[in-house]
Amino acid sequence: MTTLSSPMVFIVDDDEDMRLAMQRILKTVKLRAELFATAQEFLQRNIPDVPSCLVLDVRLPGMGGLEVQQKLVEAGINIPIIFITAHGDIPMTVKAMKSGAFEFLTKPFRHQEFLDAIQLALERDQLSRRRRNAIAELQERYNGLTTRERKVMDLVVSGMQTKQIASELGTSEITAAVHRGSVMHKMQAGSPAELGSMAERLKPSANR
Repeated sequence: MTTLSSPMVFIVDDDEDMRLAMQRILKTVKLRAELFATAQEFLQRNIPDVPSCLVLDVRLPGMGGLEVQQKLVEAGINIPIIFITAHGDIPMTVKAMKSGAFEFLTKPFRHQEFLDAIQLALERDQLSRRRRNAIAELQERYNGLTTRERKVMDLVVSGMQTKQIASELGTSEITAAVHRGSVMHKMQAGSPAELGSMAERLKPSANR
């Protein structure tokens, strides 16, 4: 039984029989599929916050699959793309893969080959979502630190002891210890090493 939080597979193919055939294959493993005849129809759809992937025909009327891929990249939409085509060639495959395509299947493909690609793409998207959520949670904790606490965090991560931190800040050791404790509590870090790991994961956003 599927729910609104179940994984979603988007299929963009101008061949209606092909779209319905892929949908039937996905139903055998209880996966939801949403079908689109054109790239424009798909690009108007807001992608739900659930593990998902995109099955995209390379040759479409109007806007082709590679152009859709580029638009998604430019919009910062991270969804695994499985390209399908009956006319695939090596340069096209290389271009798609370099732009981040997950897989490239040539029609006609085996049902199991299709399902394996879908399952792997959904697993990757689920993992990516977990990582993004974890970073967002860390960022929220970091945002809750005062300017002084962020400085203390940097000093703790650099390996300084409380006495050295006090000297660096020009404050008492007791005050430095209070700041250090507050940082560890707010960041929910159990040790300086764990705090260092958090700082490493935050680097791209914390240094903005």
